[in-house]
Amino acid sequence: LDLKDPKDLEIAKKIIFRSDALIEGFRPGVMENFGLGPDDLNENPLLVYGRMTGWGQIGSLSQAAGHDINYIALVGALHAIGNKDVKPSIPLNLVGDYGGGTMFLLLGICSGLLSVQKTGKGQIVDAAMVDGVSSLMTIFNLLSKTGMWDLENRQNNMFDGGAHFYNTYMTKDKKYISDYQLISYFFPPFMLAHQ
Repeated sequence: LDLKDPKDLEIAKKIIFRSDALIEGFRPGVMENFGLGPDDLNENPLLVYGRMTGWGQIGSLSQAAGHDINYIALVGALHAIGNKDVKPSIPLNLVGDYGGGTMFLLLGICSGLLSVQKTGKGQIVDAAMVDGVSSLMTIFNLLSKTGMWDLENRQNNMFDGGAHFYNTYMTKDKKYISDYQLISYFFPPFMLAHQ
């Protein structure tokens, strides 16, 4: 639908008015400009309105363009990934777009749908990728404050390649394998035999 076309806009409203959830990923204010903001859709009081942004609905970066790598860099996740003494590794777009963004939004929408069943009221779920990534970094920030994780020096910690049992190793055919010792530590051999 072309939301700038009044006919298409009316079609969009009809669809939204009979929907359980709406997901939008525009910059803040765009849906309001179309008359499709949360306050404009009161005809559907059960609607769970999902909003996905990079930087959040308000703040100095809210209108700025951004990409996964920008969000993870700002909160320090990018700095924490990769081998020591080289530039940080790019973790595909799994950390910001999918982990910090999509998964947080989907959990919020699922929670909202459950809440609607109990309360009879819709709600707004606002997921900013930078907030989600920051939340994913919580354990590492906490561990660093207790001296159990070195955020400044990669490959100096248990789960960033600093431990022999949490690393990859080159094979004779120039491919790589991961070490299974951590698996055998958490899952004794009798459990692995049943898989």
